[in-house]
Amino acid sequence: MENRVRNAAEVLIVDDLEVNRLLLEEIIREMGCSPVLAESGEAALEAVGESVPQLVLSDISMPGMDGYELCRILKSSEKTRNIPVIFISAFNHTEDMVKGLGLGGADYITKPFVPKIVQARVGVHLKLYQANQELKETNRRLQTSVKEQLKQIEQEKKDVLYALAAIAAQNSCYKREHIERLSRNCSILAQGMQLSPLFEGQISDAYIDTIELAAPLCDIGNIGVPWELLRKKEALNDEERQTVQKHTDIGAQLLGDLHVGSDYNDFLSTAVDIAHYHHENWDGSGYPKGLKGNEIPLAAQIVSIVEVYCALTEKKNYSREEALDIMGREAEIKFNPDIFKICRKISRQLF
Repeated sequence: MENRVRNAAEVLIVDDLEVNRLLLEEIIREMGCSPVLAESGEAALEAVGESVPQLVLSDISMPGMDGYELCRILKSSEKTRNIPVIFISAFNHTEDMVKGLGLGGADYITKPFVPKIVQARVGVHLKLYQANQELKETNRRLQTSVKEQLKQIEQEKKDVLYALAAIAAQNSCYKREHIERLSRNCSILAQGMQLSPLFEGQISDAYIDTIELAAPLCDIGNIGVPWELLRKKEALNDEERQTVQKHTDIGAQLLGDLHVGSDYNDFLSTAVDIAHYHHENWDGSGYPKGLKGNEIPLAAQIVSIVEVYCALTEKKNYSREEALDIMGREAEIKFNPDIFKICRKISRQLF
């Protein structure tokens, strides 16, 4: 049949008169659709709650909830607002049609029913509904595809950053394991801080994940420092020291110039803070800005402590307790003393 709609579309027929319901049921069934009958607006809403139809044929004048109120309720719900509603009535008053269309109705059919007209109008609106659903699904798939591609691009950017960070670490005579250890220990310290009343409001689960990802980029700016200075065993002169200290500005600029999607904004801003300020000291004697106290971003404070701990236990081969004792002598000079206390308390968990 020309008006047959594929996939046995479900059509809800709402009319308080049984003869009308049965007549429309036959007309709709001839189209290859699946008719569902309801004798009132209330019964129609119950039917919609069980199975969402592709189209509603509703009488206007019914006891209790009339067709207008049924349409209004359907259009007010996100679940059912896109279902086309065709009003049926024994009257063809213009004001009735205008009111129905104003409520979101799709069409208006008058009694007595002419089967071919009913089938033609129902068929048109079912095809429009199907086209609209297909368009939405296409858009959803397109958005998913675009998001996946953007996510892949952003991951590739991060992979490049980690590769640069690994090169910078090698230039400083650190092994790859150093970066992994630094990352993990920053996460462990942040978890310990999350359990403290002093920091629980600042440390979320997402923050812990972010600092674990961003910490390895702390010295990425070393990529712009001559490797012979980074590996020099003798004491640096003032000019050499100033050159090495520029790695904080280089790293922050490198990361700040990187454009990433909104999903990575927290990661990027945290990485910039860490790269720029992890050599600041609690008393203001650090570099590059001479920040003091809580002027120093929290993530940089965390990395500052963990980086020194890792350096002492790796390069200097100090034990955990020896490293912490050395750090404790400068806790209120170089580090946030509250964070250092937590670090010492959870130190057995550190790698």
